[in-house]
Amino acid sequence: MEVGNVGYNNQQFWIKIQSIHRMETMRYFILIWLGQLVSLIGSGLTRFALGVWVYQSTQSVTLFTLITLCNTLPLIVITPLAGSLVDRWPRRWVMILSDSGNCICTLGIAILLVNNSLSIYYVYLLTAINCVLNTFQWPAYAAATTLLVPHDQLSRASGMTQVAEAIGQLFCPVLAAVLLVSIGLQGIIAIDLITFSFALLTLLLVRFPEPKNVDLSLNISIKALLG
Repeated sequence: MEVGNVGYNNQQFWIKIQSIHRMETMRYFILIWLGQLVSLIGSGLTRFALGVWVYQSTQSVTLFTLITLCNTLPLIVITPLAGSLVDRWPRRWVMILSDSGNCICTLGIAILLVNNSLSIYYVYLLTAINCVLNTFQWPAYAAATTLLVPHDQLSRASGMTQVAEAIGQLFCPVLAAVLLVSIGLQGIIAIDLITFSFALLTLLLVRFPEPKNVDLSLNISIKALLG
């Protein structure tokens, strides 16, 4: 009877441990999700504001629509390659480098705007670079989700990701239009830089488990580069 009680207690103990582990991993995902949501909103604000700036500067619908092309063409071309590369690279570092690159591009736009040197060609170039970086970031985010979230919570995590995308598509244009009137393009870019910083902070705080097929040499090289 005592042996049976010991076995039952051990089983209950491991159940509690697994439950705590699931709660912790879900908290990590929520933190990453929140960072990506904030970053997505900031990027959406800047994307809409730059489109308005291009139209106001050129009064050309054709030049305005070229921004959409810069946001979609790299996605179509690079996505097949990005997916296979992300499967081999550490997901966390792919997301960190993508966010860092996007932040640098946004900072470049801010510097050009302050110096009155911003042109539509810089906008097209930096928008295309942002799209390329996002093409790597979102597959890494999706792959990291399956590693961070327990299997019984994957549907919840998928729903949260879809909500974040919907907020970025529906909420950002309305908010950007309001902010353009109140704080202008420079203020929106400042908000975008803050959102990137928040997203990077969340990624630096959370460690991702990596599958066995990941090439950790990139992880080692980055750490060596950072000292």
